[in-house]
Amino acid sequence: MIHHLDPETRAKIAAGEVVTRPASVVVELVENALDAGAETITVDVDGDGTDRIRVADDGHGMSESNAELAVERHTTSKLRNASDLETVETLGFRGEALPSIAAVARLELTTNAGSGHGVCVVVDDGDRTVSPAGRAQGTTVEVTDLFADRPARKKSLASPKTEFARISALVTRYALTRPDVRFVLRHDGRQTLTTPGTDRFSDAMLAVYGRDAASHASAFDATREASGAGETVTASIDGILCHPDVTRARRDHVHVSVNGRAIADARIRRAVADGYGTLLPDGREPVAVVRVSLPPTWVDHNVHPAKEEVEFRDADEVAAAVESSVRDALSTADLRRSGELAMDLDASLEPVEASSVFDDVRVIGRFRGLYLLCEADDELLVIDQHAAHERVNYERLRTAVESAGIDAVPIDPPVSVSLSSTDAALLEANRETIENLGFRVSEFGGDTYRVEAVPAPLGRPFSPDALADVVADVAAGDTPDPRDELLTELACHPSIKAGDELSDEDATRLVERLGSCETPYSCPHGRPTVLAIDESTFVSGFGRRSGRQG
Repeated sequence: MIHHLDPETRAKIAAGEVVTRPASVVVELVENALDAGAETITVDVDGDGTDRIRVADDGHGMSESNAELAVERHTTSKLRNASDLETVETLGFRGEALPSIAAVARLELTTNAGSGHGVCVVVDDGDRTVSPAGRAQGTTVEVTDLFADRPARKKSLASPKTEFARISALVTRYALTRPDVRFVLRHDGRQTLTTPGTDRFSDAMLAVYGRDAASHASAFDATREASGAGETVTASIDGILCHPDVTRARRDHVHVSVNGRAIADARIRRAVADGYGTLLPDGREPVAVVRVSLPPTWVDHNVHPAKEEVEFRDADEVAAAVESSVRDALSTADLRRSGELAMDLDASLEPVEASSVFDDVRVIGRFRGLYLLCEADDELLVIDQHAAHERVNYERLRTAVESAGIDAVPIDPPVSVSLSSTDAALLEANRETIENLGFRVSEFGGDTYRVEAVPAPLGRPFSPDALADVVADVAAGDTPDPRDELLTELACHPSIKAGDELSDEDATRLVERLGSCETPYSCPHGRPTVLAIDESTFVSGFGRRSGRQG
């Protein structure tokens, strides 16, 4: 029999869509605070967030009557009717956040709209109490015993440190895309993030990523026209771009917001990386903050229960606008950088006893300082010199590690490294694995760590600054053996770069050494090292009847 669900069951189903983990609670409460015009938002988290989450702001606050309505489902001050969904400019609009949280936790709402006294509304297991409360203007929401009556959901959560890392990533994203608001994040009473709220991207970048990143970054502000469905509109795009010498192994550090909503949109992140183009080293991703503002009719936020995704009227137009804005901003920035070749070229190209599949290959030229042109019987081989050297270095390192493990060398004196609050949380969640890789670190205050030892396979010490990349790689868990990511990273940086001029002798040695590798036809990242062009291609292209004898 088909029948109507009772209101309590409907509420719990809806809550399960909106509140999936502790970070879901934080995003809803932070967005409510931003909608209320808060200038300071403080987030306190105990444990994994199921014990307690507290979000306090200094926004407009609510009257007693509005506070009572706010915990009821589908009550909102942000919409009047369905047509408003197409033009909504606030982050919240469904009237589901507080009642959905209250359906899976104990919720205490204390607020004051600027009158002589405030009000406290408590919702616990469906029961609601209202009482006077003392509070300055603003709102505090405290959520405790999250998922207490949903043991399966609670059991499915990750470790407390990993759940907090998710919360930290969320708060960091908003702190960077809303530099006008002061954010404070505390975990178990320890402050892990604070931004000044000066409305300057550079100050927020300094607070999150430290002085090195902030001093190698440029703010930008651009406008672009975008066309779709017969309408042309103006897109405003601004933010801050770290220079190409400040990079990460993953695209997680491209922070994006659309019409004020911080989201992890893969299309916009990719457009930002495409804007950097060839400025980025192979296998590296930028650190950037990009805000996109479009007319509300061009963005649909109502496509996901947790509002984690948006749809654009024309996604390709928006991505093109972002890419060109980033590219133009970087074209005027001072991108000078310097680097050191950490792995000796002669040592990496020493002959080995294994036979080479390229023994009969002859280097005959070079192209654009990127590729070696080689003759091999009736084929022209084009070898990417950077990818080839990466493969050589990776296999040398892997052989050394498999036979003797990863050596670690002390750093004396220890080097201080600033991590973002998210990376710091991920480090603590994966400390044992990272230390097994050869890093030894200790806390130095805030999100600064002292690197006391680094891995040094083949006697080549890892840079202490690589700690953030290693943390991200280990946390992502893309490979069964974290050492593979470590060795890939170490092989990349010292390898021959695009534009490096090789002597005839070194070019020949590189090709021979590549041919001796176990996997000579791809670099450690999976990209090809060699392309082959058969002589028949030239015969056809030049309209000849046959090859060299014709």
